[in-house]
Amino acid sequence: MSEATTDAKIRLDRLNVHFGANHAVKEVTMAMASNSVTAIIGPSGCGKSTVLRSINRMHDLTPGARVNGSVLLDGEDIYRKECDPVTMRRRVGMVFQKPNPFPAMSIYDNVIAGYRLNGRGRRSEMDALVEQCLQRVSLWDEVKERLHVNAMQLSGGQQQRLCIARTIAVMPEVILMDEPCSALDPISTLKVEELIDELKEKYTIVIVTHNMQQAARVSDTTAFFYLGELIEMGDTKKIFTNPEKRQTEDYITGRFG
Repeated sequence: MSEATTDAKIRLDRLNVHFGANHAVKEVTMAMASNSVTAIIGPSGCGKSTVLRSINRMHDLTPGARVNGSVLLDGEDIYRKECDPVTMRRRVGMVFQKPNPFPAMSIYDNVIAGYRLNGRGRRSEMDALVEQCLQRVSLWDEVKERLHVNAMQLSGGQQQRLCIARTIAVMPEVILMDEPCSALDPISTLKVEELIDELKEKYTIVIVTHNMQQAARVSDTTAFFYLGELIEMGDTKKIFTNPEKRQTEDYITGRFG
């Protein structure tokens, strides 16, 4: 494991996650730096998404799930009793594997859905926010003439960028991405990867991906998981060219996984 990052936005300290009798994540300690992209890689069932979902308490909604250890956001444990999960999730946005725009809403209303929930809403402010967020995800020019059509009319790649626009509209500090390109075509994947590189200027990003080439392209730091354990974490270039652990090398070179 890498040494604790001095400017860490997120720290996990001896994180354990159980689902009933299944010990899915085991004693994971790691740190993610501010304004960087951390990729989590590893074979299916190794705990990647489980770790990701721990960072915004999504396991609170899973029957039988138990989380032990600490998840620190700016040094404060998000699992402490005083932490309001709703408030915390405004700071930690989530983009899922399958694009999930709200089906009964227009493109415009999808972008500002979370903004409206926060009790804000002057029309001029909302118009500016919609344009700004769609510009950030390189979608404005493609949809500006049809903002009030149903979001489900967009292509899969456009829907995913819309979901990212919806996430950043509530001004989070962290964006979690769970296999955000796995359902997309190569051109849409490229656009999302370019977007990730731009977004890290303002956000801390953690991405789970099964695609090692994608991890190598978009991330600053890579963490390799196997059987619920963090095997190795470090600079992405080093992980992919000169890993310290044999298991990491075997996975990256295709000997298993």
